[in-house]
Amino acid sequence: MADAPVPAGGFQPVAHRGMITACVTLAVIMQALDTTIANVALPYIQGAVAASADQINWVLTSYIVAAAIMTPPSAFLARRFGRKRVLMGSVIGFVIASVLCGIAQSLPEIVGFRLLQGLCGAALVPLSQSILLDLYSAQERGKAMALFGVSVMVGPVLGPVIGGWLTENTSWRWVFYINVPIGILAVLGLSAFVKETVRDASARLDWVGFGLLSVTIGALQMFLDRGQQLDWFSSLEIQAEALLTAVAAYLFLVHTATARRSFVDPSLFRDRNFVVGLIFIFTIGITYLASLALMTPYLESLMGYPVVTAGLVMGPRGLGTMVFMFVVGRLIGKVDTRLLLATGMAMTAWAMYAMSGWTPDVSAETIVWVGFVQGAGLGFLFVPMSAVTFATLPLHRRAEGTGLYNLSRNIGSAVGISVMAALLTSNTQVNHAELAAHLTPFNRILEQPVFARAFNPATAAGQAALDGLVTHQAVIIAYVDDFLLLMVLSLITIPLVLLLRSPKQAAGPKPEPVVAD
Repeated sequence: MADAPVPAGGFQPVAHRGMITACVTLAVIMQALDTTIANVALPYIQGAVAASADQINWVLTSYIVAAAIMTPPSAFLARRFGRKRVLMGSVIGFVIASVLCGIAQSLPEIVGFRLLQGLCGAALVPLSQSILLDLYSAQERGKAMALFGVSVMVGPVLGPVIGGWLTENTSWRWVFYINVPIGILAVLGLSAFVKETVRDASARLDWVGFGLLSVTIGALQMFLDRGQQLDWFSSLEIQAEALLTAVAAYLFLVHTATARRSFVDPSLFRDRNFVVGLIFIFTIGITYLASLALMTPYLESLMGYPVVTAGLVMGPRGLGTMVFMFVVGRLIGKVDTRLLLATGMAMTAWAMYAMSGWTPDVSAETIVWVGFVQGAGLGFLFVPMSAVTFATLPLHRRAEGTGLYNLSRNIGSAVGISVMAALLTSNTQVNHAELAAHLTPFNRILEQPVFARAFNPATAAGQAALDGLVTHQAVIIAYVDDFLLLMVLSLITIPLVLLLRSPKQAAGPKPEPVVAD
């Protein structure tokens, strides 16, 4: 391994490329798994730390908010302290935080350690993506982004399966301990094969911009998470959080446009491909992870699937993504990127349309193959989207661009999950009221003997049975409404592919090696 550090931002053939790819992929998988692996263990964690249903959600939201806030500064940290040093420090910090989560004995402890986990893990995805972009030539980058995409997007699918198995067969604490062996392998590989980049001692962080963006993200997440519980704008807390989000966002935009060296370089948004890429990945974050968040309670609550079975039924999504990411990786450069993206969004929209026709009687085979199609659609999207988003971006802006790209995905995921959950609850109430309006003692259907015995509205037991039946139907319709909304969102994003332009040689520093020989 060479001794001197080298600048980041270019490609040159190097040895040990496969080992380097494996190491950064391990780091990404470790971080991606933790976005969903704790979900299925929440009831067990809730009992262990004596938390209420509202309080236990902080185990999830603290991680998401911390990761979203610390994603954009990853480019600055890499410039100031060196990309290898920051990446290794992030992996080590993530592993330590995971162990602390596993030994936590109270709610404040586990929320605080999950916050630390999110802070440490935020840089893993953008810096790993940056290394892969520099490691492979333009002709090979599609395959590299396919592998990277598998590690990022399959993690949320495998998380519930692995988390459910670990929780059921060992303890909920092992959903955190599992990061230890993965992290150790990643650190050893990074230390042995990745070469440090040149450190820029003059790099400075725009603390004002960083602070305003952090407040915007934090307040927005609080607004989305607690809005449904507090009846939205009828609550002073929600009003305050909405106002804080709007004011902080406005000040951040003004500061970004006027400051000499702002936290986010405004010139990035002059690149049309990059802007379209941010919109696409935001939409993908909404449609993919929001649909996963909807499917888990659909399978477990409405269909009565055990936790592990629900995870296994959703698993083929990951298989579809994995297979078609590698297929599409080979098509990059041979097939128009816009056609690939339009195909992926169309497949996603079709999957949502098919899901809108489901009832709890749907067969497991139907769930599996529709999920496979949805995963395949993501495979058509993620690889070409990653390639075309950064194709026209200057090389020296890649690290900052990957930070914003992953921030957009994280915010899209958080917004999608929160909004879809809120709509599910509110639509259930609306549907319940509309259906109940037709259930009166004068309804001829209730006079039939089969209904009169079990659903007699004149008795308390009959009223309770009717209410349960109406609620069940109202929830099914609410799921249909959510899936249709996700379908519409996918369809209206397709025309954006017309704004993409053909990649040109990106301007920037002369390519240099970034890894060890």
